[in-house]
Amino acid sequence: MSSKNVFGNEVSVNEQASEKVDEAAVDEDGFEVVNETPEFQATVQMEVQAKVDANHPDGMVETTEERIHGATLEQEERIRAREAELERIRAQAELGTQEGREKRTRDIAAKRSAERRAEFQKRAASVDPWADPERNDPRAELTQEQLAAVNKQSMRLSGKLDGWSRAAIGRRLGEAVVGGKDLMSAVVAVFEELETAPGQVVPIGKLEGVNRKEVSIEGTVTQLWEPSSPSIAQVGLIEDESGRTKFTSWKASDVPWIEEGERVRIHGAAKNWYNGRVSVALTGWTTVHFSERGR
Repeated sequence: MSSKNVFGNEVSVNEQASEKVDEAAVDEDGFEVVNETPEFQATVQMEVQAKVDANHPDGMVETTEERIHGATLEQEERIRAREAELERIRAQAELGTQEGREKRTRDIAAKRSAERRAEFQKRAASVDPWADPERNDPRAELTQEQLAAVNKQSMRLSGKLDGWSRAAIGRRLGEAVVGGKDLMSAVVAVFEELETAPGQVVPIGKLEGVNRKEVSIEGTVTQLWEPSSPSIAQVGLIEDESGRTKFTSWKASDVPWIEEGERVRIHGAAKNWYNGRVSVALTGWTTVHFSERGR
């Protein structure tokens, strides 16, 4: 009788084999019936390969929400990659449409702005013929002698007027001469006009004739005195070769401190009146340049 190794309810392999032998069928003559049909059993190598195949990613099919039902990982990866590519193409198409719309909007706005500017210039031409954008350069209407004189004077004035080119000055002179002024009168009128134009440094002696709220001046601070209000940082006089005027620097403007005797250029000063005379105030929009300090 075979030995038995029992652990709990488990029966050994030998016992199972013994029971199978006891239960074997016999024929009518008492001989054991042998099943001639071969029993196919997996070899160890086949069992190992089966486990490998069962656990290989290509052979796994998951049905969770994150996975595609009935697809292998390889198929799913191809599907996901295609979906991502289509999403990227859609995003680029939408972005391209937005950028195209923005560009068309900018182009239309620029076109309308140019049309409004041209229309304004045409209306201005009813008052000043030279404002007509379709009118040629007035210098084309000058004689050779007049043109030579205008070019000479425009070269001379360009050295006195900062920020104005010879061409711009020559055009203004040409307008004045074609309009009937003699050359010298045209030179004086154009110089005075451009000298006090916006952005130009105005001679202090000509501040009264400037019809603007903000001016730029350059001069030397010749005198400082005690402010009459705690909201005033500095008050004094600034002058150049053409005249002098009072200036007031407010504390709120945060303008750098100016020493007496310093030469400064002041841009964007507010023009005021003090005791019937013109004066300037340094505000938060004012900038001060110190030529001697290098800034």
